[in-house]
Amino acid sequence: MTDAHQSGDSEARNHEFDDVFSGGVAAQEHLSIDDLGEVTLDISADIGRCDITIREILELKNGTVLPLDKVAGEMADVYVNGIVFARGEVVVLVDSLHVRLAEIVGAVEKDSGYA
Repeated sequence: MTDAHQSGDSEARNHEFDDVFSGGVAAQEHLSIDDLGEVTLDISADIGRCDITIREILELKNGTVLPLDKVAGEMADVYVNGIVFARGEVVVLVDSLHVRLAEIVGAVEKDSGYA
């Protein structure tokens, strides 16, 4: 226990803190969408999952093929910083996997102006 508590001095005291600014001007006054253009985000795609036992994990070796729960051509969820952002088709281009976006989650189709 502190000396103040042991001596019976349990009176609360008010204290005012000074405002702290790192640049003299509050950030919300000068932040624009252009300022965020170079922020890096983590993008990932869920191409499938599987459940296996610990025994099966211990038996894995190079060349083992894991069966995933999605079939070829099925849409994959695309995540931005762990949040679902879009759905797309997994495609192979020059021996690497890519995702062709087909649907942006929550996006409203823009009117193309064509009748």
